[in-house]
Amino acid sequence: MNGASATSLSPIFAASAQSDREALIVSLHDVAPATREDCIQILAQLSRRGVPVSSLLVVPNYHRRGPSMEDPAFVRWLRDLETDGHEIVIHGYFHERPRQDRESAGAKFLTRVYTSDEGEFYDLDYDEAFRRITRAREELNGAGLKPRGFIAPAWLLGSEAERAAAAADMEYTTLLTGVRDLRSGEEFPARTLVYSVRSGWRRTASLAWNGLLCRHLARMPLARVSIHPPDLHHREIWRQILRSIDRLTENRTPTTYRDWVAEKRSRAGT
Repeated sequence: MNGASATSLSPIFAASAQSDREALIVSLHDVAPATREDCIQILAQLSRRGVPVSSLLVVPNYHRRGPSMEDPAFVRWLRDLETDGHEIVIHGYFHERPRQDRESAGAKFLTRVYTSDEGEFYDLDYDEAFRRITRAREELNGAGLKPRGFIAPAWLLGSEAERAAAAADMEYTTLLTGVRDLRSGEEFPARTLVYSVRSGWRRTASLAWNGLLCRHLARMPLARVSIHPPDLHHREIWRQILRSIDRLTENRTPTTYRDWVAEKRSRAGT
């Protein structure tokens, strides 16, 4: 790992690092040329709701549809967003995991039921995980972008892949239940609101669960909302997301994972 200071992680902390208000991080997942139009609409609505910055989880080759960084309009859009204070995060490489023979029941559930064959880093070995993460970082750096974090698709990050992310100089990762500083190993509990929209029963369950979880988040130091592009197209899901954001922004300052981790390190003197 490099020895960058907390301030070098982000030259200017987000507003949450400069106030006594608790923080809110809204992350937009699966950002790629194929989802760009939905992402534009989502970010515009977030901005109108008082969320001017977010963590953008960019997939370098989404479902093997082609290198994202070879789309000039997409790259220009990301550069503009980064200039405006949004954060670029590496989100896997292909965002898909081929099914394997002789998988355990647990592996099948996590990679096929919990997520639809998208747990790319669930069981990658160290060498392959390191290769994909460094390749992603180099492609994004080559496009003029500055990713600091790595977040595995569906938060399914195996131990070897996590070790590879740290070795590849990724500053942090996140899990469904928290944020992990890859430099110090410290983990900060913070469950995220996230929705599953693949079927009617999943949407119904998501609405019920996240309605309860949002009230719980009100008592936590960090609140997180994770949005996927298809959420925009399910009216009740999207309405609840916006209502939750309205509630959470009443006494929280929107920030990014990059700036929030930098703030934590600064306060700890690391």
